[in-house]
Amino acid sequence: MIKDFFSNLFGRNNDPKSIVSFDVVDSIYSYLYNEENRLEIKLKGIYDTVSVNLYSFPNSFNNEEAQNGIKKAGLKNAYEVLNELYKKLNIGAISEEDIQAELEFDYIHIQFYTQPTPEMKKHLKHVLHNFVIFFCCTNSLETNDFRILYNNNYFLDYVGGILDTEYIDIKDPKNDVQKLGFKEFERVLQGICQYMQIELPEGIQLPSQESLLPEEVDINQGTFEEFIKLVSRGNVEEKLLQKQAKKLLKNFKKEAKEYHKIVKNHWSFFESIDCWNSDWKFDPEDAEYFISEMIGEDLNFEYPEETYSHDLFPYIQSALEKRDLELMTYDTQGDNYLFFVANKNEVDRILELSELTKIEINQL
Repeated sequence: MIKDFFSNLFGRNNDPKSIVSFDVVDSIYSYLYNEENRLEIKLKGIYDTVSVNLYSFPNSFNNEEAQNGIKKAGLKNAYEVLNELYKKLNIGAISEEDIQAELEFDYIHIQFYTQPTPEMKKHLKHVLHNFVIFFCCTNSLETNDFRILYNNNYFLDYVGGILDTEYIDIKDPKNDVQKLGFKEFERVLQGICQYMQIELPEGIQLPSQESLLPEEVDINQGTFEEFIKLVSRGNVEEKLLQKQAKKLLKNFKKEAKEYHKIVKNHWSFFESIDCWNSDWKFDPEDAEYFISEMIGEDLNFEYPEETYSHDLFPYIQSALEKRDLELMTYDTQGDNYLFFVANKNEVDRILELSELTKIEINQL
């Protein structure tokens, strides 16, 4: 496989102080090309995993699903898809001669999630970011540069998804979602380099001064006891604490794959502490009543008329924040909420333990 050798009209992406530079991206490419071409990496502070894949035109599109996607897009073959992408990047089109020679053109697709912006929290629990990196040449006959296409959509139809991307300048986000994703992309690149054991050039300004790879942690009964204490704000009897921790640890070790088996003990646990199980639609009066029950004092909050369900979250959180509290939810993977209240200064640790224990907790 080769990287393409087409010139473009942009300046080089090799800021010696930035981690988003050709030297770094090229080192990642070399690892993917020579070692493993598909990776799922767990990084601190990133929900789920970071997906890093090396694909190529046309080989990665030689399957029925991709071919159907190409036809659906009104194109004839993978090279035509690539030329559509090159147009966006101002890279010269693949010539008929190179198509006949069946040359291959590699690219990297990095995918990860971030927390949503406050506005998006009404509709999304996490925002997906896609960074699609193509290599090119700038004032050179050799590959010495790259361009990035981006979107924050799910690639349900991969060809449609990649054609929907847009060229971005990592230094110039156009909205809050891009600002969030571009900033986190730097951390993600650093984490990928740490995973691949790539030695970064001197002088680069690192997004994080610590390792972004999760440490090996011994998950034991104490882990679950700490989790229970935090999500119940310490309002749990010692006997019940140990009993529930044992159950949750047992459930964790089973590594159940079926949904109902995974959540069965989670439900019985949350029913043993102060929580509120509600469907996706609820009135402000319900929220005031049940949250007051959970915190042991009256909670009243201001809200605009005709405001219901998830649109109430900012107003609820604002009222709880005055008490150094925050409303959170267990992710039921369904159309209902399982709410509990946490101490605000313990939220980060709850989210860390959520990752470790596989009990999915979300901020609202």
